[in-house]
Amino acid sequence: MRKINVLYAITKLELGGAQKHCLSLITNLDKSKYNIFLFTAKEGLLLNDALAIDGLSVKASSFLERSLNPLKDFLALSEIYRFIKKNNIDVVHTHSSKAGILGRFAAKFAKAKVVLHTVHGWSFNDYQRFLTRYLYIWLERLAAQFSDRIIVVSDSDREKGLRNHIGNDNKYMLIRYGINLNEFSGNDRDIKEELGLNKHDLVVGMIACFKPQKSPLDFIKLAYLVNKTIADVKFILIGDGILRKGIERLILKLKLQKQVILLGWRNDIPAILSAIDIFVLTSLWEGLPITALEAMASFRPVVATDTGGISEIIQEGNTGFLVSPGDMNNMAQVLRMLLGDESLRRQIAQKARSSLNSNFTIDAMVRNTRDLYEDLIKR
Repeated sequence: MRKINVLYAITKLELGGAQKHCLSLITNLDKSKYNIFLFTAKEGLLLNDALAIDGLSVKASSFLERSLNPLKDFLALSEIYRFIKKNNIDVVHTHSSKAGILGRFAAKFAKAKVVLHTVHGWSFNDYQRFLTRYLYIWLERLAAQFSDRIIVVSDSDREKGLRNHIGNDNKYMLIRYGINLNEFSGNDRDIKEELGLNKHDLVVGMIACFKPQKSPLDFIKLAYLVNKTIADVKFILIGDGILRKGIERLILKLKLQKQVILLGWRNDIPAILSAIDIFVLTSLWEGLPITALEAMASFRPVVATDTGGISEIIQEGNTGFLVSPGDMNNMAQVLRMLLGDESLRRQIAQKARSSLNSNFTIDAMVRNTRDLYEDLIKR
């Protein structure tokens, strides 16, 4: 019996949840049963990681990019179509919004046997202009018509899709993000010194791309509010992106140069998480943030905005704390409480870690995805 040819398509291999999820599937899928291909943009922090995966064939496109560009989008769609035909692809599994639309259209035209898409937060949100939001909803509805399954990582995304008439309930399947729990169990004793922190500094951290969705400017405002009453707290922000200059200007304006540290993108996330005392997330909208799961796995209490599926993993006051998006005054109040109570931090962190059951393991994620591929191919 010949191997099954699987193509993964993702817009850009930056350091994010969708990208980590996709690369985990690629790395752990049985190479004796599957020939695995990846179509992605030619730039991305994790591109070299993908190129280093044994047995993976990578096509890095000059045309695939996140922003709307009708000419490049058409050329990228044509490129994916030709790639599917040339490599006799059986299963097309798309991730991220742009690759999710173009990849599924290309798979339909190329008559791929199985077409799937994983939603890592929908392409539309309440902060978009009406016409832009409606365009994305319309495209998602159209693409859903020729998707054999729509995988969601949170019930929230399934409910949001159904509310907007994207597919029917039978098309959806919940497969949680999988993380290596053991990878986040260590404690790097030297990382604080490397980051320029004192051994006993209290540290609040966030990992996020510097884009409007993650609202990193709110993180700086949060640092200002907390430091008005607790002056020795350090805030570290891991990531980069289009809002960096605005973040730097706000740090200067609020005179937080000694309190806020911008680390850029880092590949040693488990070590970074071991250096912080509290993990926060200031997003305006989300699917299910994998960084929150990683913080919980690292025995770190999480304080986050209540967006998307995060309330499915954080029980208010028990395994973490949730505030309304944009409400930095409330978040600052929660942080002050946690920063002043080490026992409470440990209690919340322990409960959070214990709440991560086997559904959140890489083995479960890969097994459930593999079983879905095989069931759909047999139809």
